[in-house]
Amino acid sequence: MKGILLVNLGSPQSPTAKDVKPYLDEFLMDERVIDMPYLLRAFVVKGIILNTRPKKSAAAYQKIWWEEGSPLIVLSQRLQSKVQSLTDLPISLAMRYGEPSIKTGLEELKNKGVTDVLMIPLYPQFAMATTETINVLAEQLRIKHFSNMKITSLPAFYNKPEYIDALAQSIKNHLKGFEYDHIVFSYHGVPERHIKKSDITKQHCKIDQSCCNTLSKAYEFCYRHQCLETTKQVVATLQIPEEKYTNSFQSRLGLDKWLQPPTDITINNLAENGTKKIAVITPAFVADCLETLEEIGMEAADEFLKHGGTEFKTIPCLNDDDQWAAALATWIKEWQNKA
Repeated sequence: MKGILLVNLGSPQSPTAKDVKPYLDEFLMDERVIDMPYLLRAFVVKGIILNTRPKKSAAAYQKIWWEEGSPLIVLSQRLQSKVQSLTDLPISLAMRYGEPSIKTGLEELKNKGVTDVLMIPLYPQFAMATTETINVLAEQLRIKHFSNMKITSLPAFYNKPEYIDALAQSIKNHLKGFEYDHIVFSYHGVPERHIKKSDITKQHCKIDQSCCNTLSKAYEFCYRHQCLETTKQVVATLQIPEEKYTNSFQSRLGLDKWLQPPTDITINNLAENGTKKIAVITPAFVADCLETLEEIGMEAADEFLKHGGTEFKTIPCLNDDDQWAAALATWIKEWQNKA
């Protein structure tokens, strides 16, 4: 019997330092998130970050927390419900960090008689710290606890027509009546070394002005290329002039060199250079979360206005958008019908 496992990032159980701390511990101790040797990673995370960041992060979560719970969890549950209404296959929801865990999701499917799973990491673009870590953990769990299960992971869907159409239509809908001067496509940042580590050719990704435009097998796992390609296809669909949009990368952590340009600096520079009205979309996320609601919708918006901007519009993620749910259902049906 076939079944579906939707997997998103995860969330603390509550917006309190007590619950944020174990969540950050699990998240940041993942070797594909902070790719340092274990002892150094443990020193940085357990010795420094977990003694300083939980209180600050909890305060940020409190700003965006809903009565029903974490926005990311609630929105993922709503999406699960919509997709379930479009397919006869059982669908479970899991988070890479926190609850419901991937193990919990697989157990739920197993109890329904599922032996063949299509796992859908809810990340349009592939990255070590997102899709890869989900795939690695799922395989470890399969070997240890679900040896009779087959798990197939849906590849990155950054350029799938159904995704591009859903994203473009959502942007178009949310821009109705808003005369923007500029659009910022803000993707979650990653250290540049992650790009090079994911390069299966071991030579293509130079992170310059040419490698992401030079055809290569590296594209299959190149986060930077996939982000730029998502933007390229969306602006082509919406016919947005080149001078009217910018790509950027948010959420830097530590002193390493991350993908450029940074979202905060990009947005502030636009304001200082006379751009008055901007819209910001975050296509690395499919569900609104701390990084979209607080970092962009609150912090970036405030900074834009302080630097001379007049109107700042945050375009929501796809969340439980009907067309997005239908796209997922289409991919599920395609997999379901395979021999």
